[in-house]
Amino acid sequence: MLGLVIVALGAIFSTKPFLLVSSFGIVIIICGITLMVLGVGKMIVSLITLFLPKHERELVDILYQRRYLERGPKIVAIGGGHGLSHLLLGLKEYTSNITAIVTVADSGGSSGRLREEFNIVAPGDIRNCLVALADAPALMGELFQFRFSKESQLQGHNFGNLFLTAMFQLTGGDFEKAVKESSRVLAIRGKVVPSTVSNVHLVAEYVDGSRTEGEAKIPARNVKIKCLSLTPENSVPTQEALEAIQDSDIIVLGPGSLYTSILPNLIIQGMAETIAKSSAYKIYVCNVMTQPGETDGFKASDHLQAIIEHTNQDIINACIINNALVPEAALDRYQTEKSYPVLADIETIKEMGPQVVATDLLSVKDYVRHDSAKLIKALIKLIETHRVIKR
Repeated sequence: MLGLVIVALGAIFSTKPFLLVSSFGIVIIICGITLMVLGVGKMIVSLITLFLPKHERELVDILYQRRYLERGPKIVAIGGGHGLSHLLLGLKEYTSNITAIVTVADSGGSSGRLREEFNIVAPGDIRNCLVALADAPALMGELFQFRFSKESQLQGHNFGNLFLTAMFQLTGGDFEKAVKESSRVLAIRGKVVPSTVSNVHLVAEYVDGSRTEGEAKIPARNVKIKCLSLTPENSVPTQEALEAIQDSDIIVLGPGSLYTSILPNLIIQGMAETIAKSSAYKIYVCNVMTQPGETDGFKASDHLQAIIEHTNQDIINACIINNALVPEAALDRYQTEKSYPVLADIETIKEMGPQVVATDLLSVKDYVRHDSAKLIKALIKLIETHRVIKR
């Protein structure tokens, strides 16, 4: 209606003999036509949405959501285990420009057995991240996570691990291609990339001079870890991982097991250097509880120091740590495991250089861990604050 009025006014003004008035009339006509087009467009969209069947309205919502998510920042998340997959579940609602760079050094359970039999890199953490980013129906994710029972000859194996192994065989031993094809099956948002396709094994040297090879065996020694290395030593990152890091806006390390999920990615030749040189804002998410055999007695600053000692000073710009107290009742189950809350020594971390975000990140339901919603909220707030400052 407003567009019609403006067009009419434009027509009146444009009939005047004066050039200035005529020009003004033309401008008004153009504005009126533009408003009419916009108004008709909105009306059509409203009518389509109103009369579409429910499932087709949902399709419109999905298309709109995808368009919104495609404008999000380019985030690289590096790690492994359940920590990384839980992080990805939240991040995929913020941006679809996600690349998960995942450790393949796991040597226990189904992954370990498949590594020995098929000479494949560990598929377990890759599987978890694929499921976390999946846009496929929920049943598809449940299928990939399905674990065969003890009565079966496949006991202990996940269907997703077997699927990745089969795809590895079908692609002629190309694990990167196997992951890409599996990503299509699950219609994931973003990408999942192995940190390396070398069949690496993790080696820990302890403060007493002894050494252990194999990710699953390392925590069992219950001796303080001095340093980590990989065998073979000449293992290199995948090109896709390096390119994602170089092109990223944000890099997130953790949460997850410090020595068996996060550091195995960082000690691959060239990985830490590429991260340090990247212009991305680098964030470390510290665990809320110490891990027996890995981080006994560690404060938040000790986690940070271990990463720096294995890499370099420029690999972290900010730390997100929990500063909420864990209720005593929730700690009872951890006493026998000798796992305790990580102390948020904020001032020590600030002296080391990184920015610190200390807030309540706790979930004490069933286990003491990060609350996914709280963590994502804190992470997004930090990212958005950095983006505003950067502008």
